[in-house]
Amino acid sequence: MQAHLSALDDDMWFVITDGPLIITKVNTAISISSGGPQYIEKPRVEWTAEDKKKENLDDVAKDILYKTLEKNTFSKINRCKIGKEIWEKLIQLCEGNEQKKENKLSVATQKFDNIKIKSGESMTEFDERVSSIEIVLNALRKTYPNREIFLKVIRGLSKK
Repeated sequence: MQAHLSALDDDMWFVITDGPLIITKVNTAISISSGGPQYIEKPRVEWTAEDKKKENLDDVAKDILYKTLEKNTFSKINRCKIGKEIWEKLIQLCEGNEQKKENKLSVATQKFDNIKIKSGESMTEFDERVSSIEIVLNALRKTYPNREIFLKVIRGLSKK
């Protein structure tokens, strides 16, 4: 999602992580003793076409997020006002709190530790099962060295 949003506009991902952009201008009414300019919010009547485009990024981001969701998930986030809120809610829904993450990690680790080839299962199917568990573990920030994965696969094979 980050790559898609960033490809549309460089600031799009920042709108999701930091909130809507605030259109500002240099405050020429204040004399600056600290050496740097001070900024104030730019009145809407002074906005350029580029300012309007930047201000609209949050709406574009929300639209993209909405279009990627199934109805059940959409119903849980449709009250969010800005893209950042939507993203945070989606993270909460998909990843859960720390306890839920720990439970998922525990289950995935146990599956990985106990993986064995099933009767009638092809090597391709077994490899896909190992890979799917590895993907879940990686998503939960748990990685295994390739050697350990290889040994786990070898030990998980039947004598046949």
